[in-house]
Amino acid sequence: MLRAPAFWWRDRPGLAAALLSPVAAVIGGVALRRLGQAGGTVDVPVICIGNPTVGGAGKTPTAIALIERLKARGARPFALLRGHGGKAKAPLRVDPAAHGAADVGDEALLLARHAPTIVAGGDRLGGARLAVAQGASHVVMDDGFQNPSLNKDSALLVIDAGVGVGNGQVTPSGPLRAPLAPQLAKADAVLVIGDGAPGERVAVAARAAGLPVLRGHLAPEPAAIAALEGMPLIAFAGIGRPEKFFATLEACGLTVVARHAFADHHPYRPEEIARLAADAARRGARLVTTQKDHVRLAPEVGDGIATLPVRLVLDGTDALDVLIDRAEARAAARTS
Repeated sequence: MLRAPAFWWRDRPGLAAALLSPVAAVIGGVALRRLGQAGGTVDVPVICIGNPTVGGAGKTPTAIALIERLKARGARPFALLRGHGGKAKAPLRVDPAAHGAADVGDEALLLARHAPTIVAGGDRLGGARLAVAQGASHVVMDDGFQNPSLNKDSALLVIDAGVGVGNGQVTPSGPLRAPLAPQLAKADAVLVIGDGAPGERVAVAARAAGLPVLRGHLAPEPAAIAALEGMPLIAFAGIGRPEKFFATLEACGLTVVARHAFADHHPYRPEEIARLAADAARRGARLVTTQKDHVRLAPEVGDGIATLPVRLVLDGTDALDVLIDRAEARAAARTS
C-alpha cells in the first residue's frame, strides 16, 4: 500500500488535487451510491467504528475501548473487520495461536486480544452472521462504515485531530473516501482524537450537522515508557501516519535518533529488519515500533524489538454509552 501524498494534508486543494478531480468525482459518486444502499441485518446490535478518510485515525484503539466498555456492561461483544493485509477471503474466527498477520491482518490480531474476532474477507454480512452464531451479543465493526452490505445500528466516525480531513477532497484528490457531508449524515457521532486545528474544523462541521462530538487522546502505557527511558531509539512504523508515532515517542521524553516510515500495513521483509537491526547495533540503540507493526514481524525477529502500546482515553466516562444505548434501542425495534 502506497503512502498518502503530502498534498492531501494541506489546508486547501492545490494544482495536484485539481488535476485529479475528474477521477475523484467518479469515485465520490460511486461511494455516495453505496452509502445510500440498504444492508442486511443480524439479530444483535451492530456498532461501527469508521473514519471518513483513507488510512488510520485511531479506529482500532477506539474499537478496543468500545469492546471493553461493552464487556464492563456484561455483554459478549465480537469484533468484525475485513482483515486488511491478510489472505482470508471468507469469514473465519481468528485463532491467535494458529493465525498470523499474513493470514488475518495485523488489526485482527490486536482485536483478538480483547474479544472473539471475525475476519470477514469480502463478506461483512456473513462475518456478522458467524459472530452471532458463535454467541455474540454485539458486533463491533472496525472500519466498514462506507460498506453497505451490513446494516449499522450506530456508527462513530473517528478523526485524527492533527490532520482532520486534510484538503477536504475525495481520493485521489484528497483523503476522503466520499464527500464529508453525506458521511456525517450517516453517522451518529464523531470522535476527535488529539488536538489540532484540522480536527476542530471537522468538529465544527459535525456539530452543524447535529452530531455530538466526543473527545479523546491516545495514551502510551507508563511501564513501556519507563522501559525505554535513557537509551537511544531507532523508531520504525508502517501505519497511516508514522509521524504521529515518532512524535508520541518524543512527547514522552524518549530519545529518537532515527525514524523510518513505511506504508500502512507494510509487510516487512527479513532484509529490511536486518538493516534496521544493524543500524541499531552500530549506534548502540534499540529498535521500537507500534503494536500494530510488531504483530507483522516474525516471532524470532519481533522478540528483540520494543513496542509502545497506547490506549484510547475518552473525555467523559459515559462517552460510549450513548452510542451503545442507541444501537441497542434500534436493534430492539428492528427485531421486535
